[in-house]
Amino acid sequence: MTRPTDVRPKITLRSTAGTGFGYVTKKNRRNDPDRMALRKYDPVVGRHVEFREER
Repeated sequence: MTRPTDVRPKITLRSTAGTGFGYVTKKNRRNDPDRMALRKYDPVVGRHVEFREER
């Protein structure tokens, strides 16, 4: 169960390539208060693309 006051909430990173592929991870809300964007591997398109945090 995730409470809104958790320091490390679970987030979903969704691919910007439009494939619908996503990763689930945790982030530290104190260090990264804004939405996170990472370059990760998307197996549907077969290359690294940007994944953005989805709420």
